[in-house]
Amino acid sequence: MATEASFSIESAGGTRTVRLAYERTGSGEPLLLLHGIGHHWEAWQPVLPILAAERDVIAVDLPGFGKSPALPDGFAYDLAGVVPVLEAFCRHLGVERPHVAGNSLGGLLALDLGREKLVRSVTALSPAGFWTGAERRYAFGTLLAMRAAARAMPVPVIERLSRSAAGRAALTSTIYARPGRRSPEAVVAETLAMREATGFRETLEAGRSVLFQDDIEDVPVTIAWGTNDRLLVRRQGIRAKHVIPQARLIKLPRCGHVPMNDDPALVARVILDGSR
Repeated sequence: MATEASFSIESAGGTRTVRLAYERTGSGEPLLLLHGIGHHWEAWQPVLPILAAERDVIAVDLPGFGKSPALPDGFAYDLAGVVPVLEAFCRHLGVERPHVAGNSLGGLLALDLGREKLVRSVTALSPAGFWTGAERRYAFGTLLAMRAAARAMPVPVIERLSRSAAGRAALTSTIYARPGRRSPEAVVAETLAMREATGFRETLEAGRSVLFQDDIEDVPVTIAWGTNDRLLVRRQGIRAKHVIPQARLIKLPRCGHVPMNDDPALVARVILDGSR
């Protein structure tokens, strides 16, 4: 069961209380894990046992996703709004400059934490923000379609589909290269997470103007991209390498947009190597 952190943060409208749900396990240097839009901390479950053997792992539900409620009124879901929330969250937990790994939206947030020198190292798995206008429109259209489908299906239909490999593929093949590996319970949970995310619309809207264009100095950066990523195509990794020349760029063979499920051992090794 996830734990909830409640902490205060300053905003233009005064002091506000933010609540975030998270799972913490393992021991060693701290490692913060950030999921993608419409997902939840459980996206990291396939790699958690491996990471926890060497790291104090903190997997958090981003604001408005999973079990974390929406941000208070007056808070934006853009980088300038969410990154200070994550900084305050770490401070609340007594964690100073953790390593960070993020996927998709979480990868973009991880890179911004690195740009602000708030972390020791960054591992970004298919991070958002390196798209062309056409690529962004395609990705956002796909996400909106996934959201609409999740909201249209009754829960019994989602549960029935999740029981077969073909049904799990229908529900999740956009983000997984090997959807049959995901458990029925996990597929139901993440479909409901997409359906119920209170921060989805605001986060997507904030992303329409995002283009990551800044180099990151003095913080080790690893960027990894699945060869079978159907949401953010892997040529965006080449652009990321041009923006951050010192970054390691790693190919994840036969992995989709959310690679932790497709090859847990490889993804865990990439994260651990990046945080060394």
